[in-house]
Amino acid sequence: MKKTLLLIAVSGILFSCASTKELEAIKAKHEKTKEELLATKTNLTKCLVEKERYEEKSKLLESNVAELRKDKSETLKRVGDLTVLTQGANDNIKETLAQLSKKDKYINKIRAAATRKDSLNLVVAFHLKKELQQGIDDQDIEVNVEKTVVFISISDKLLFKSGSYTIGDKASKVLAKVATVVNAQPEMDVMIEGHTDDTPVGSKSSIKDNWDLSVKRSTAIVRELQSKYSVAPERLIAAGRGSFLPLVKNDTPQNRAKNRRTKIIILPRLNQFFDLLDQKVE
Repeated sequence: MKKTLLLIAVSGILFSCASTKELEAIKAKHEKTKEELLATKTNLTKCLVEKERYEEKSKLLESNVAELRKDKSETLKRVGDLTVLTQGANDNIKETLAQLSKKDKYINKIRAAATRKDSLNLVVAFHLKKELQQGIDDQDIEVNVEKTVVFISISDKLLFKSGSYTIGDKASKVLAKVATVVNAQPEMDVMIEGHTDDTPVGSKSSIKDNWDLSVKRSTAIVRELQSKYSVAPERLIAAGRGSFLPLVKNDTPQNRAKNRRTKIIILPRLNQFFDLLDQKVE
């Protein structure tokens, strides 16, 4: 009997120990399950957040795709319009290039004429200097090329007496040499331009004023070139500038002497230039 009770007691103790271990194992498993559940919930929350973000991105991409499709449609329409415009523009460009080509030919003709004229002016100036230096080496004569013309500037003391428009003997020698060169260039005109200083003409003189004196002097030279040296009258121009285009200020006797001068200007005929402008360019 005692043995039986002892066996039962030992069995109870052993059973009690086994139950405690199982309970501890169950509790440990439960804790682990709770941790796994918490981790699962955390991951699920992250997934939901990521899902929302992807959904927003998806909506944005869909909106962009729609805009791109719209832009594509508009671009295709514009390309179609540009195709029509480009054809017209090409036609206009071709026409413009054709016009430019004509203008280039026209400009080249003008340049060629200008080059020829400049070369001719240099030749005229060379011959004038050569002629005037032969027997007349005078500082009161100046030959130069100025822009589009050749001019000879002659001091009045070499041509006229003071306050007079009567040509002196020394002037005839100069004008003879000028006429030689002028007659060698029949396609060019000759303008005689009289200049005075600002000293008033005397009241007893038959000359009214400096305007009158400058014109009378240029007219006298024109008549001399025509009648004595056979320069064609249709090539001659008489002009007077009075005292209104001085070289220097009229403040000293020396400066007044510089301003009293006659210019013989050899220039191309304007009608030849205008004829060139009227030429049609093919």
